[in-house]
Amino acid sequence: MTALDEYHLLGRSGLRVSPLALGTMTFGKDWGWGADATESRRIFDLYVDRGGNFIDTSVNYTDGASERLLGEFMREKRERLVIATKFTMAREPGNPNSGGNHRLNMQRSVEQSLRQLGTDRIDLLYLHGWDFTTQPDEVMRALDDLVRTGKIIYAGICNTPAWQVAQMQTLADLRGWSPFVALQVEYSLIERTVEHELIPMAAALGLGVLPWSPLGGGVLSGKYTRADVMDSREAGVSTTRKGVIASSGLLSERALSIAAVVGEVAQEIGATPSQIALAWTLSNPAVTAPLMGSRTIAQAEDNLGALSVSLSDEQRARLHEVSALEPIFPARFVERPLVQQLIFGGAKVASRA
Repeated sequence: MTALDEYHLLGRSGLRVSPLALGTMTFGKDWGWGADATESRRIFDLYVDRGGNFIDTSVNYTDGASERLLGEFMREKRERLVIATKFTMAREPGNPNSGGNHRLNMQRSVEQSLRQLGTDRIDLLYLHGWDFTTQPDEVMRALDDLVRTGKIIYAGICNTPAWQVAQMQTLADLRGWSPFVALQVEYSLIERTVEHELIPMAAALGLGVLPWSPLGGGVLSGKYTRADVMDSREAGVSTTRKGVIASSGLLSERALSIAAVVGEVAQEIGATPSQIALAWTLSNPAVTAPLMGSRTIAQAEDNLGALSVSLSDEQRARLHEVSALEPIFPARFVERPLVQQLIFGGAKVASRA
């Protein structure tokens, strides 16, 4: 059992953050399915009053409404809070430089976030997604310049290949620039492929892991059935939450099979499926703080209850089995008994992992 005011260190930094972060992509109804200002305020107050201090947003969430609402809510509590936001996503349709990872967009996005939040600094700025065009040294030097000016305090990264993050982290260390301290990735019982490379990379290089969508877009809450299975290829942001989840590829037969076992474990413990899914994510030692995203105060209360849930070894094993991944190369090859024999000659060697 833990609590929101039992803080964790964020990666290689000395920054103290709560074990659940409050995601605010649902703050504002501008995308058609979020919470209005009154309900958003109730969710914010519940989280902060319980001791939570780690709040996540982005310059483009609900077309800027998320940051504006958060700026209003946090005005009297600013120094108690760690505010994380993100740049990368385009903010002006038709303007090719209003998105991407380059210095110009980074600078403009930070200035817009500062205005929308009504603050003088961003405590943690994430690169929101790799654009596969900007050079790593441009990104890391530009982030370091923002740290040196005090506009941001720490840097993080989301949705980027492990090799690319490792390259940039090494570059920062070699040149004395500000390193990444946080890695935000999709991680849940439905999406475990980050366990192959991203999570081990984060542990080795000093990045705290912040899972987004730990409920698999709500699929693990038990709210969907096989009648809802669909895979949308729409490029635009759907006006329904179900449409967004379908666009993410999470409404699948496999996902619903996993959700069924989550529901069984929840019944055994007397918890909700959402709490089980969050508790499973929290149990990974590499995880600093999953993001809880809520559209109602009831959902927020439910998510916070995950902090008091304990899973037995048998229950964890069942959840692991139903969601297990097939190994990939080179682990698939190197972990075979024959190859281990060839590498170590039969000697038993302790792993550093």
